[in-house]
Amino acid sequence: MSDIIEAAVKALNEKLGGDGIDGSIKFEIVGVGAVRIDENGVSADDSEADCTLSADQSVFEDLMAGNLNPTAAFMGGKLSVDGDMGMAMKLGSLLT
Repeated sequence: MSDIIEAAVKALNEKLGGDGIDGSIKFEIVGVGAVRIDENGVSADDSEADCTLSADQSVFEDLMAGNLNPTAAFMGGKLSVDGDMGMAMKLGSLLT
């Protein structure tokens, strides 16, 4: 597992307080790997999910740091969403 993915798992666990969510969301960091959030919490996992968010590393880092609003990233074309938009909105509210 790359350092970037390890850092992503840690950052998302901190944001979620170590809790899981109902359903599953995969955050794909383009060219790096994927992080999955489900009822078990956050893990480095590229398996199918109800919703997949894709962005490059810099966008992901800005989202985690609170420097970029998830909705603004989506509307600006920096973040793509595939699957259940409700799940994406749920994650967006957890990140802000």
